[in-house]
Amino acid sequence: MSIAPTSTKNSAGIGSLMAFAAMGCVQLGLAVSATMAGSIGPEGVGWLRLAWAAVIILAIARPWKQRFSKATLGICALLGVATAGMTLGFMMAIQTLPLGTASALEFLGPLAVAVFQGRGAGRWWAVVAFAGVLGLTEPWNGTADLTGVLFALGAAVCWAVYVLLTQRAGDAVDGIGALGISMPVAAIVATLVVGPATIAQIDLRTLLVGFGLALLLPVIPFSLEILSLQRLTTAAFGTLMCLEPAIAMLVGFLILHQVPRTAAMIGIALVIVAGIGATRTGARKTDALEDHVIEQESVGTGVAS
Repeated sequence: MSIAPTSTKNSAGIGSLMAFAAMGCVQLGLAVSATMAGSIGPEGVGWLRLAWAAVIILAIARPWKQRFSKATLGICALLGVATAGMTLGFMMAIQTLPLGTASALEFLGPLAVAVFQGRGAGRWWAVVAFAGVLGLTEPWNGTADLTGVLFALGAAVCWAVYVLLTQRAGDAVDGIGALGISMPVAAIVATLVVGPATIAQIDLRTLLVGFGLALLLPVIPFSLEILSLQRLTTAAFGTLMCLEPAIAMLVGFLILHQVPRTAAMIGIALVIVAGIGATRTGARKTDALEDHVIEQESVGTGVAS
């Protein structure tokens, strides 16, 4: 096992384009999901995406050909539970909140991880993020739907757990292999929660649309993110991902005709600034990562060929 990062400007540029494309696919997928929610409900759309994604990822990753320790299987299973919670929670949130607002609130999850992993003054970015949340929700006006805010914050918690578990799973096994376990688990969890009430509403057209939607989110974005991370540092990648709430606001405006209020635009800008600042102070220590790689090489753990 070896790490051979490419550091040329051309590679970094391609990696950045891949990251932007991944974010665009995510937000387009969410916008399409919002338009489908009227027929099978937001939770039904989330379930359909996860179910198809599990089928597609299983065909690609073929996890039965890889070796997993019991600890790694547990991490991947928990990752699947977090994925299901993140997906279903966010789908419920965008039914009553603008896409940009819900995306910024959900982004507080990975932002919190970056803040707490930061050092010294880095943790002050939490204050900036809190100011952004005030602008997004405008509690003094009571304009934001409380239920939607709670669903978005629940998705944020799941995203934070997702980030932490993805990092551990990625250290233990190939990323695609980990997804081969976590995505089916996410589909099973979603099926247990909302499947019985949704399956009866599914017709052939909805099923086919769901397949395309699963490619748009999460299959293609995940693949692009993996390729992007082969060309960018985690800090650079995280900084780019901080722009996702802005992309969500733009997609919501263009596709869903959601015109953001001035306070919401300021709030999203503050969350983005906080995310960039926290990411720059919360990168993983290179020495620790290299030590882990050396340990993996010495004991021969990882993916079986």
